[in-house]
Amino acid sequence: MSAMTAVWAEGLTKFYGRRRGLEDLDLRIERGEVFGYLGPNGAGKTTTIRLLLDVIRPTRGRVEVLGGVPRDPVVRARIGYLPGELRLEGNERADRYLAFLAEVRGGVSKERIRELAERLEADLSMRMGRLSRGNKQKIGLIQAFMHEPELVILDEPTNGLDPLVQQEVHAMVRQVRTAGGTVLMSSHVLAEVEQVADRVGIVRAGRLVAVEDVAALRERAVRRVEVHFDAPVPEDAFRDLPGVRDLKLEGTSLRCTIDGRPDALIKAAARFTVVHLVSADPDLEEIFLTYYSEEEAREHAAADA
Repeated sequence: MSAMTAVWAEGLTKFYGRRRGLEDLDLRIERGEVFGYLGPNGAGKTTTIRLLLDVIRPTRGRVEVLGGVPRDPVVRARIGYLPGELRLEGNERADRYLAFLAEVRGGVSKERIRELAERLEADLSMRMGRLSRGNKQKIGLIQAFMHEPELVILDEPTNGLDPLVQQEVHAMVRQVRTAGGTVLMSSHVLAEVEQVADRVGIVRAGRLVAVEDVAALRERAVRRVEVHFDAPVPEDAFRDLPGVRDLKLEGTSLRCTIDGRPDALIKAAARFTVVHLVSADPDLEEIFLTYYSEEEAREHAAADA
Protein backbone atom coordinates (compact mmCIF):
# COMPACT_ATOMS: atom_id res chain seq x y z
CA MET A 1 0.00 0.00 0.00
CA SER A 2 1.36 3.41 -0.94
CA ALA A 3 1.95 6.14 1.66
CA MET A 4 -0.77 8.19 -0.10
CA THR A 5 -3.39 5.49 0.46
CA ALA A 6 -5.71 5.79 3.47
CA VAL A 7 -7.74 2.60 2.99
CA TRP A 8 -6.71 -0.53 1.10
CA ALA A 9 -8.62 -3.79 0.80
CA GLU A 10 -7.97 -6.87 -1.30
CA GLY A 11 -10.39 -9.76 -1.65
CA LEU A 12 -12.16 -8.64 1.53
CA THR A 13 -14.95 -11.10 2.25
CA LYS A 14 -17.38 -11.69 5.10
CA PHE A 15 -19.99 -14.43 5.29
CA TYR A 16 -22.49 -14.77 8.13
CA GLY A 17 -23.00 -18.51 7.98
CA ARG A 18 -24.17 -19.05 4.41
CA ARG A 19 -25.34 -15.46 3.97
CA ARG A 20 -23.01 -13.14 2.08
CA GLY A 21 -22.31 -9.85 3.80
CA LEU A 22 -19.46 -8.84 1.49
CA GLU A 23 -17.45 -10.72 -1.11
CA ASP A 24 -14.13 -10.05 -2.86
CA LEU A 25 -13.96 -6.33 -2.19
CA ASP A 26 -10.95 -4.65 -3.80
CA LEU A 27 -10.83 -1.01 -2.74
CA ARG A 28 -8.32 1.84 -2.53
CA ILE A 29 -9.16 5.24 -1.00
CA GLU A 30 -6.47 7.91 -1.24
CA ARG A 31 -5.53 10.41 1.45
CA GLY A 32 -7.23 13.77 1.02
CA GLU A 33 -10.23 12.19 -0.70
CA VAL A 34 -13.93 12.07 0.11
CA PHE A 35 -15.18 8.66 -0.95
CA GLY A 36 -18.91 8.04 -1.14
CA TYR A 37 -20.06 4.47 -0.56
CA LEU A 38 -23.50 3.97 -2.06
CA GLY A 39 -26.07 1.24 -1.92
CA PRO A 40 -29.48 0.39 -0.46
CA ASN A 41 -29.86 -0.87 3.10
CA GLY A 42 -28.47 -4.40 3.35
CA ALA A 43 -26.12 -4.00 0.36
CA GLY A 44 -22.94 -4.47 2.42
CA LYS A 45 -21.97 -0.91 3.34
CA THR A 46 -22.04 -1.37 7.12
CA THR A 47 -20.28 -4.75 6.88
CA THR A 48 -17.48 -3.05 4.96
CA ILE A 49 -17.12 -0.35 7.61
CA ARG A 50 -17.07 -2.87 10.47
CA LEU A 51 -14.34 -4.82 8.70
CA LEU A 52 -12.28 -1.65 8.19
CA LEU A 53 -12.60 -0.89 11.91
CA ASP A 54 -11.91 -4.47 13.06
CA VAL A 55 -15.31 -4.61 14.76
CA ILE A 56 -15.74 -7.91 12.91
CA ARG A 57 -13.08 -10.13 11.33
CA PRO A 58 -13.12 -11.11 7.63
CA THR A 59 -13.83 -14.60 6.37
CA ARG A 60 -10.90 -13.99 4.03
CA GLY A 61 -9.02 -11.12 2.43
CA ARG A 62 -6.75 -8.33 3.66
CA VAL A 63 -7.24 -4.74 4.75
CA GLU A 64 -4.96 -1.88 5.79
CA VAL A 65 -5.99 1.51 7.19
CA LEU A 66 -3.65 4.52 7.45
CA GLY A 67 -0.69 2.27 6.72
CA GLY A 68 -1.41 -0.25 9.48
CA VAL A 69 -3.83 -2.95 10.56
CA PRO A 70 -7.21 -1.81 11.94
CA ARG A 71 -6.75 -3.61 15.28
CA ASP A 72 -3.70 -1.49 16.14
CA PRO A 73 -4.75 1.00 18.89
CA VAL A 74 -2.45 3.65 17.38
CA VAL A 75 -4.30 3.36 14.07
CA ARG A 76 -7.71 3.39 15.72
CA ALA A 77 -6.87 6.60 17.58
CA ARG A 78 -6.39 8.34 14.22
CA ILE A 79 -9.92 7.45 13.05
CA GLY A 80 -13.23 9.16 13.73
CA TYR A 81 -16.30 6.95 13.39
CA LEU A 82 -20.04 7.57 13.34
CA PRO A 83 -21.99 4.27 13.40
CA GLY A 84 -25.22 3.91 11.48
CA GLU A 85 -27.08 2.82 14.62
CA LEU A 86 -25.95 5.09 17.44
CA ARG A 87 -27.07 4.04 20.92
CA LEU A 88 -26.79 6.75 23.55
CA GLU A 89 -28.65 5.89 26.73
CA GLY A 90 -28.72 6.58 30.45
CA ASN A 91 -28.81 9.67 32.66
CA GLU A 92 -25.37 11.04 31.83
CA ARG A 93 -25.38 14.48 30.25
CA ALA A 94 -24.11 14.79 26.69
CA ASP A 95 -21.37 17.27 27.62
CA ARG A 96 -19.96 14.91 30.27
CA TYR A 97 -20.03 12.00 27.83
CA LEU A 98 -18.06 14.04 25.29
CA ALA A 99 -15.64 15.25 27.98
CA PHE A 100 -14.95 11.60 28.90
CA LEU A 101 -14.26 10.71 25.25
CA ALA A 102 -12.04 13.79 24.90
CA GLU A 103 -9.89 12.60 27.80
CA VAL A 104 -9.70 9.04 26.45
CA ARG A 105 -8.48 10.39 23.12
CA GLY A 106 -5.59 12.28 24.67
CA GLY A 107 -7.26 15.58 25.24
CA VAL A 108 -9.69 17.62 23.16
CA SER A 109 -10.33 21.22 24.18
CA LYS A 110 -13.71 22.29 25.50
CA GLU A 111 -13.64 25.06 22.89
CA ARG A 112 -13.42 22.50 20.09
CA ILE A 113 -16.42 20.58 21.45
CA ARG A 114 -18.37 23.82 21.99
CA GLU A 115 -17.61 24.97 18.44
CA LEU A 116 -18.92 21.75 16.91
CA ALA A 117 -22.00 21.82 19.14
CA GLU A 118 -22.82 25.35 17.98
CA ARG A 119 -22.35 24.43 14.33
CA LEU A 120 -24.69 21.47 14.67
CA GLU A 121 -27.11 23.25 17.04
CA ALA A 122 -26.65 20.47 19.63
CA ASP A 123 -27.87 20.87 23.21
CA LEU A 124 -25.13 19.31 25.37
CA SER A 125 -27.02 19.86 28.63
CA MET A 126 -29.54 17.13 27.82
CA ARG A 127 -29.32 13.68 29.37
CA MET A 128 -28.46 11.00 26.83
CA GLY A 129 -31.56 8.90 27.36
CA ARG A 130 -33.80 11.88 26.63
CA LEU A 131 -32.15 12.91 23.39
CA SER A 132 -34.21 12.80 20.22
CA ARG A 133 -32.92 10.78 17.28
CA GLY A 134 -31.61 13.92 15.57
CA ASN A 135 -29.82 15.14 18.71
CA LYS A 136 -28.23 11.73 19.25
CA GLN A 137 -26.94 11.96 15.68
CA LYS A 138 -25.44 15.37 16.45
CA ILE A 139 -23.60 14.02 19.52
CA GLY A 140 -22.32 11.16 17.39
CA LEU A 141 -21.02 13.59 14.79
CA ILE A 142 -19.28 15.71 17.43
CA GLN A 143 -17.42 12.71 18.84
CA ALA A 144 -16.43 11.58 15.33
CA PHE A 145 -14.95 14.96 14.34
CA MET A 146 -13.75 16.46 17.61
CA HIS A 147 -10.24 14.97 17.76
CA GLU A 148 -9.52 16.02 14.15
CA PRO A 149 -8.82 12.48 12.92
CA GLU A 150 -6.90 11.66 9.75
CA LEU A 151 -9.70 9.36 8.59
CA VAL A 152 -13.39 9.97 9.27
CA ILE A 153 -15.80 7.09 8.61
CA LEU A 154 -19.47 8.10 8.55
CA ASP A 155 -22.29 5.58 8.23
CA GLU A 156 -25.46 7.39 7.08
CA PRO A 157 -24.31 10.66 8.72
CA THR A 158 -27.36 12.86 8.11
CA ASN A 159 -30.07 10.49 9.32
CA GLY A 160 -32.62 12.42 11.38
CA LEU A 161 -31.10 15.85 10.70
CA ASP A 162 -32.91 18.86 9.25
CA PRO A 163 -31.65 20.27 5.92
CA LEU A 164 -29.66 23.16 7.41
CA VAL A 165 -27.75 20.88 9.76
CA GLN A 166 -27.17 18.45 6.88
CA GLN A 167 -25.47 21.26 4.98
CA GLU A 168 -23.26 21.96 8.00
CA VAL A 169 -22.23 18.30 8.10
CA HIS A 170 -21.28 18.52 4.43
CA ALA A 171 -19.18 21.60 5.21
CA MET A 172 -17.40 19.70 7.99
CA VAL A 173 -16.63 16.88 5.56
CA ARG A 174 -15.16 19.33 3.05
CA GLN A 175 -13.00 20.89 5.78
CA VAL A 176 -11.50 17.49 6.60
CA ARG A 177 -10.52 17.11 2.95
CA THR A 178 -9.07 20.64 2.81
CA ALA A 179 -6.90 19.80 5.83
CA GLY A 180 -5.55 16.71 4.04
CA GLY A 181 -7.75 14.19 5.81
CA THR A 182 -9.85 11.44 4.28
CA VAL A 183 -13.57 10.73 4.57
CA LEU A 184 -15.45 7.53 3.82
CA MET A 185 -19.15 8.35 3.77
CA SER A 186 -21.67 5.55 3.46
CA SER A 187 -25.16 6.48 2.36
CA HIS A 188 -28.21 5.31 0.46
CA VAL A 189 -28.95 8.93 -0.56
CA LEU A 190 -27.26 9.70 -3.87
CA ALA A 191 -27.86 13.47 -3.76
CA GLU A 192 -25.93 14.02 -0.51
CA VAL A 193 -22.92 11.96 -1.62
CA GLU A 194 -22.85 13.79 -4.94
CA GLN A 195 -22.45 17.14 -3.11
CA VAL A 196 -19.22 16.25 -1.31
CA ALA A 197 -17.60 13.14 -2.79
CA ASP A 198 -14.67 12.97 -5.22
CA ARG A 199 -15.36 9.35 -6.09
CA VAL A 200 -18.15 6.91 -5.35
CA GLY A 201 -18.27 3.17 -4.92
CA ILE A 202 -21.52 1.40 -5.72
CA VAL A 203 -22.26 -1.77 -3.74
CA ARG A 204 -25.05 -4.22 -4.43
CA ALA A 205 -25.86 -7.48 -2.63
CA GLY A 206 -22.44 -7.66 -1.02
CA ARG A 207 -20.42 -6.91 -4.15
CA LEU A 208 -18.73 -3.72 -5.33
CA VAL A 209 -20.39 -3.04 -8.68
CA ALA A 210 -18.32 -0.01 -9.74
CA VAL A 211 -16.05 2.80 -8.60
CA GLU A 212 -16.51 6.06 -10.47
CA ASP A 213 -15.24 9.64 -10.42
CA VAL A 214 -18.12 12.01 -9.61
CA ALA A 215 -17.02 14.58 -12.21
CA ALA A 216 -17.01 11.87 -14.89
CA LEU A 217 -20.44 10.71 -13.79
CA ARG A 218 -21.83 14.22 -14.11
CA GLU A 219 -20.41 14.46 -17.62
CA ARG A 220 -22.11 11.20 -18.62
CA ALA A 221 -25.29 11.87 -16.70
CA VAL A 222 -28.76 12.13 -18.19
CA ARG A 223 -30.03 15.68 -18.80
CA ARG A 224 -33.49 16.81 -19.80
CA VAL A 225 -33.31 19.78 -22.14
CA GLU A 226 -35.94 22.18 -23.47
CA VAL A 227 -35.15 24.61 -26.30
CA HIS A 228 -37.44 27.40 -27.55
CA PHE A 229 -36.94 28.94 -31.02
CA ASP A 230 -38.38 32.08 -32.59
CA ALA A 231 -40.10 29.95 -35.24
CA PRO A 232 -40.92 26.27 -35.85
CA VAL A 233 -37.89 24.13 -36.78
CA PRO A 234 -37.74 20.95 -38.93
CA GLU A 235 -37.57 17.67 -37.00
CA ASP A 236 -35.03 16.31 -39.51
CA ALA A 237 -32.46 18.80 -38.20
CA PHE A 238 -32.45 17.06 -34.81
CA ARG A 239 -33.17 13.44 -35.66
CA ASP A 240 -30.46 10.80 -34.92
CA LEU A 241 -28.15 13.21 -33.07
CA PRO A 242 -25.54 11.40 -30.92
CA GLY A 243 -26.74 11.06 -27.32
CA VAL A 244 -30.15 12.65 -28.02
CA ARG A 245 -33.30 10.63 -27.35
CA ASP A 246 -37.00 11.07 -26.52
CA LEU A 247 -37.14 13.95 -29.00
CA LYS A 248 -40.41 15.92 -29.08
CA LEU A 249 -41.16 18.98 -31.23
CA GLU A 250 -44.26 21.04 -30.50
CA GLY A 251 -44.56 24.33 -32.35
CA THR A 252 -41.45 26.35 -31.54
CA SER A 253 -40.43 24.12 -28.60
CA LEU A 254 -38.09 21.15 -28.58
CA ARG A 255 -37.79 18.73 -25.67
CA CYS A 256 -35.37 15.84 -25.39
CA THR A 257 -33.13 13.80 -23.12
CA ILE A 258 -29.34 13.87 -23.51
CA ASP A 259 -26.95 11.14 -22.44
CA GLY A 260 -23.59 12.76 -21.71
CA ARG A 261 -22.35 15.87 -23.47
CA PRO A 262 -24.88 18.19 -25.16
CA ASP A 263 -22.47 19.21 -27.94
CA ALA A 264 -24.41 17.68 -30.86
CA LEU A 265 -27.72 19.26 -29.80
CA ILE A 266 -26.15 22.69 -29.23
CA LYS A 267 -24.56 22.70 -32.68
CA ALA A 268 -27.83 21.65 -34.34
CA ALA A 269 -29.83 24.29 -32.44
CA ALA A 270 -27.30 27.01 -33.31
CA ARG A 271 -28.44 26.86 -36.95
CA PHE A 272 -31.71 28.47 -35.84
CA THR A 273 -32.61 31.40 -33.57
CA VAL A 274 -32.79 30.20 -29.97
CA VAL A 275 -34.80 32.43 -27.64
CA HIS A 276 -34.69 30.29 -24.50
CA LEU A 277 -32.96 27.13 -23.25
CA VAL A 278 -33.58 25.15 -20.07
CA SER A 279 -31.38 22.25 -18.92
CA ALA A 280 -32.42 20.27 -15.84
CA ASP A 281 -29.78 19.06 -13.40
CA PRO A 282 -28.07 15.83 -14.46
CA ASP A 283 -29.98 12.79 -13.30
CA LEU A 284 -27.25 10.67 -11.73
CA GLU A 285 -29.90 8.40 -10.24
CA GLU A 286 -30.50 6.86 -13.65
CA ILE A 287 -26.81 6.02 -14.02
CA PHE A 288 -26.75 4.21 -10.69
CA LEU A 289 -29.94 2.35 -11.47
CA THR A 290 -28.27 1.26 -14.71
CA TYR A 291 -25.36 -0.23 -12.74
CA TYR A 292 -27.78 -2.16 -10.55
CA SER A 293 -29.80 -3.49 -13.49
CA GLU A 294 -26.64 -4.51 -15.38
CA GLU A 295 -25.32 -6.39 -12.36
CA GLU A 296 -28.65 -8.12 -11.91
CA ALA A 297 -28.68 -9.15 -15.56
CA ARG A 298 -25.16 -10.62 -15.21
CA GLU A 299 -26.25 -12.60 -12.13
CA HIS A 300 -29.26 -14.02 -13.97
CA ALA A 301 -27.09 -14.92 -16.98
CA ALA A 302 -24.60 -16.70 -14.73
CA ALA A 303 -27.40 -18.60 -13.01
CA ASP A 304 -28.85 -19.73 -16.37
CA ALA A 305 -25.45 -20.81 -17.77
